[in-house]
Order: sequence, then structure tokens, then C-alpha cells
Amino acid sequence: MKRKMLSGKDLVKLGYPEGRVIGMAINTVLKYFRRSEKEEIYSLLKAVLSTPMEFINDSIWNKVALELVPRERKSNVHVLNKNRLDYRIFGASEIEEGARNQMEIAMKLPVTVAGALMPDAHLGYGLPIGGVLATDNVVIPYAVGVDIGCRMCLTAFPLDEIFLQRHRTNLKQILLENTCFGSEVFKRPKEHEVLESKLFNEITLLKSLQGRAARQIGSSGSGNHFVEFGLMEVTEQNEWSLDAGNYLALLTHSGSRGLGAEIARHYTRVAKQVCLLPGDASSLAWLDLNTEAGQEYWLAMNLAGDYASANHHQIHERIADALGERAMLCVENHHNFAWKEMIAGGKEVIVHRKGATPAGEGVLGIIPGSMTAPGFVVKGKGNTSSLNSASHGAGRMMSRSAAKQSISNKMVRQELARHDVDLVGGGLDEAPMAYKDIRMVMNHQLELVEVLGTFVPKIVRMCGDNSPAED
Repeated sequence: MKRKMLSGKDLVKLGYPEGRVIGMAINTVLKYFRRSEKEEIYSLLKAVLSTPMEFINDSIWNKVALELVPRERKSNVHVLNKNRLDYRIFGASEIEEGARNQMEIAMKLPVTVAGALMPDAHLGYGLPIGGVLATDNVVIPYAVGVDIGCRMCLTAFPLDEIFLQRHRTNLKQILLENTCFGSEVFKRPKEHEVLESKLFNEITLLKSLQGRAARQIGSSGSGNHFVEFGLMEVTEQNEWSLDAGNYLALLTHSGSRGLGAEIARHYTRVAKQVCLLPGDASSLAWLDLNTEAGQEYWLAMNLAGDYASANHHQIHERIADALGERAMLCVENHHNFAWKEMIAGGKEVIVHRKGATPAGEGVLGIIPGSMTAPGFVVKGKGNTSSLNSASHGAGRMMSRSAAKQSISNKMVRQELARHDVDLVGGGLDEAPMAYKDIRMVMNHQLELVEVLGTFVPKIVRMCGDNSPAED
């Protein structure tokens, strides 16, 4: 293409500001697009002008793009490192390409220190579910997740398998009367000290969320959240000095409800305004912990984590009261969170575990399967290559939409019957077949956790109708 075919006036007509950026754009066209059609060149020029952030990391257009970013925002523009940091992948053969691509981008962030990908990993927003990311004094809201502090909690009671079989109907009724899911809330929510936190008065966003948090406390979310009775097998040598055998246990999975979701949405918007990243990396925008916004998010995130824990405790208290029993043990852990931790060399970093279980040496946790597959009570081995982390479950094998399209209600009913599981609620998107084989996932993390016991679901309650719909 000859220079006369593209002039500064042409670029001004396209909307380019007068100045050196016009010369830079013309030189780029002459260097790389001499043989291209005029329409293709104009299309590229328009794209760079309208979305310069999309081209910040483009090897051809990056200089033009950076020149087009508004001056007041230039200091907020961050370019990804050319080469990513190395990181461990556990169970690589089981992880979809999309999740690995997301992790590759995260490992190019200029604030990234280390990372790891768990064997249950699958596609998420920003950081993949199952992604663990250590950063230098910044926190990434979307690397924590929308459901801040989502967690597992298990309690076991001095009741056995015979009790469960004899009282299945009553146990199902206990779940119905003492749990709420989705938009459903208790008529008389319990009080909790977390609702009296001074942060509700000190942080503007939280002021408007206190009432909602008070209404939703003790309830569970939709999606993959559940409350279920099952049998926990305890071997002869165990952490709790219990006799070997099967005990009636309650396992819950839920998070911080509307409180956490609003905190995540608000501070993700703030992060994207103050931290400009190109293309697919934009959802990994961060907040510096030395800034007011960073400190606000950190405090709000921890409040949401405490609130999520309170939800679980109230669920377990209600059900223990209905049973007329006291729990013999309780194991609890959360994921979708960020922690200040020390890594090799004594450096303090911010470790984000988005759908990953803390597995520091001696730390107890729960890794569930599906509604028909066992979960595992585990103790962390403190493996530094996983950043002291393990999977948070089996992980999805197919997306929610794919599950709805390929799995029928009849298939679900047959699977439930085969495993002697009663289901209250639940949709096709949560069908057991939508998840990876939990045993395979556990085999990929033998160096991360030690299994202390198993939990086998028998009565499951989730959000949705009382039973799978008829075909």
C-alpha cells in the first residue's frame, strides 16, 4: 500500500485525535499492512480507536493503543508480562483448555508471584474455578469470586446408620423445616454478632446491605449449594478419638448470600476503573492494599467470610436442635477467599483460592463429591507447590447449559435410586453426571491431603422444586 492511500486527514475523519498518534498509526499501516485491502485497514483502525485497551498487548498496535488511552488513565494501564511464571497443574489431563488459558493469563500479571491449578479446575470469571494465585500486596476481587467465603461445614452426631434408615422420612422433614434456599428466608431469622459489626456503619456500601444480610442469615444459596444428611465413616485411628464406625452427619455448602455478591460486584467495578488490563485479563483487575479501596474491600471480604460461617453455624444449630442431639465433631473450611500468607523465602503474599481448599500442614477440610458420590474429610500436607491448597470438590465435567441439554430427569432419578439417595429440590444442572469422578480427583492430589474419613450423602436438599420434574 502506498502512503498516499492513507493520510492524516483520513484518520481525523475516522475520529483520531490530531497529533503524533496519527503518524504512528500511518507508520504501522505502512510497515505491516502494505498488501492489505483498504476496508481491512479501516476496520482495524476503527477497532483500535474504539477499544484501545484491547490492543495494549498487541505486538503490532500496542504503541498506537497506548497513545489513545485517555491521559488521565494512562497511569492505571498495566501491560501483561510477555512470559508467564511457571506453575503446577494437578490432574492436568482432566482440566479443560479454557480453564488452563485463564490461568496462563493470570500468571502473566505483573503483580503475580506464584500460582497453582487444582484437579477440579474449570472455567470461571477472571481466575478459573480451582485456581490459586499469590500476588504482591494486591487483592483481585474476581480471583476471590462472587460468593465470597463460600464454604463447607460438617458435623457428626452420636447416631448410626440404623437410625438414619429408620427415620429417613423424619430426617427429610427436618431438612425441609430448618433450611431455606435461594430467595426463601426464615420468618424469624436468628440474631448473630456478625450483624452488629461496626463495618456496617463505617463502609458506605455495607450500610445498605445490613438489612438484607439480617433477613438472609441462616439460609443457603441456589446453584450447587446444599444441606444433606449422610453417613460419615470414621476409622479406628482418627482425629476425634471416636470409636470406628458410621455416624449420622450433616454436610452443608453455602456462602455469603447477597452480602458477598454485592461486595464482589461493587469492588470489581472499582478495580476495573483503577486498574486497566487488556482483553481477557480485564476481569483480573486488582486493588492495591495500600489504597482506601483496597483496604475497604479487604475488610468487607473478611466480614462476608464471617457472615458465611455464621450461616452454616445457624443451619447446623437448627438441625441439631431438631434432632435433639449435640454434635460430636465439626470440620469447617472456606474457599473463594484471599489470605495473607508467607511463601518460600519469607515473603508475605496475598493467596487467592477461588474454589480451592486451604491445605496447610495439619489443616482440616472437606472435599465433597456430588449428590451421589462420597465427600472426604482431609488433613492438609502443606505442599508449597500447590500454595498449601487442594481441590474444593469434584469439579464440573460439563457446563450448566450442557447438563440441561444432555441429561434427563429420568437419568437423574435412576442415578439417585442406584445410590439410595433422596433428593429434595435440585435441577438438571446439578445432576451427578455433570461432575468429574471425585475418586479420580482425589488420586491427583495424594501429595496435597491425607484422607481422614468419608461422607456418603443419603438425603440431599438443594434449591428448586421438591423433586426432579417429570419428562
